[in-house]
Amino acid sequence: MIKFANLHVGFGTNGRLPGALSECVGLRKGHALGRIAGFVDLLHISSTFNAPLKPEIARLYVNQVAHNPDFQFTAVLGHCFTYDRDLTPAAVTDWKQGFLPLLRARRLGSLTMQFPWAFRFTAENREFLIRLRRTFHEFPLAVEFRHESWLAEEAISTLIDYHLSLVNIDQPAYFRALPPTATLTAGTAVVMLHGRSSPTVFGSFDRGGAPEPYRYSTNELEDWLPRLRRLAANAVNTLVIFDNRSGANAMVNALQTAEMMDSSRLRAPAELIQRFPIELRSFRASRPVQPLLIPRYVPDSAVA
Repeated sequence: MIKFANLHVGFGTNGRLPGALSECVGLRKGHALGRIAGFVDLLHISSTFNAPLKPEIARLYVNQVAHNPDFQFTAVLGHCFTYDRDLTPAAVTDWKQGFLPLLRARRLGSLTMQFPWAFRFTAENREFLIRLRRTFHEFPLAVEFRHESWLAEEAISTLIDYHLSLVNIDQPAYFRALPPTATLTAGTAVVMLHGRSSPTVFGSFDRGGAPEPYRYSTNELEDWLPRLRRLAANAVNTLVIFDNRSGANAMVNALQTAEMMDSSRLRAPAELIQRFPIELRSFRASRPVQPLLIPRYVPDSAVA
């Protein structure tokens, strides 16, 4: 199989980082991010959708992953920009200050701008997108649309002209939803797999809605492999993010996908191997895995 040197597979967090990551590695003390960086090369920060990242926290994140030179972050731009269209200097400055430590440390793969399904391709929305791109010109930007109108030729040309990566998403099927794609519009390819539950959450304007837990099956992951290989073969940098809730589901699917893409690491936290012995049967842990005499009931393992 082809080795992709600039392929980064990781997952997104559901809420603030420490608690979400501890769910994946079973840590009760200390910062889990440093341990996570031993298993994956990418982490998507979703808490910045609601509030800016504090610069000192961003620097802490950079220090925590120093032992993995390939580790990158992606983060969501605040909904105040993409939903509320607030481009006041104060708001822009707050978000920029939080992202700059990641950028300066060369750890920022991309900022993702998530737009609601109601944000369709029109002349007015195109101009706002260009304005937003110019406002955050210092950063690598990727755009997550949820309406299929953004696959129009003129819309794709706009993304290419302004060096915006189209986020190729996997989401639930609903009316005029953006379908799975493998479209490259800038040097960085971005893929976001949200899961396939709760279509009403994705089709609404309610930015606070949370989909039901979802874990991709092996067959569903295999369906994405041709798209991932096509993007990785042509992009300078490829970022594959699992944002399906909860964090354990997302990390399990990220590890499985890295294995399918011929990763040589094949290491996973003992806590996850214990919880998902079938899904992670090819992985080894740094400490012995104690088999459960009575399988633990894990609600998110029953999905998919």
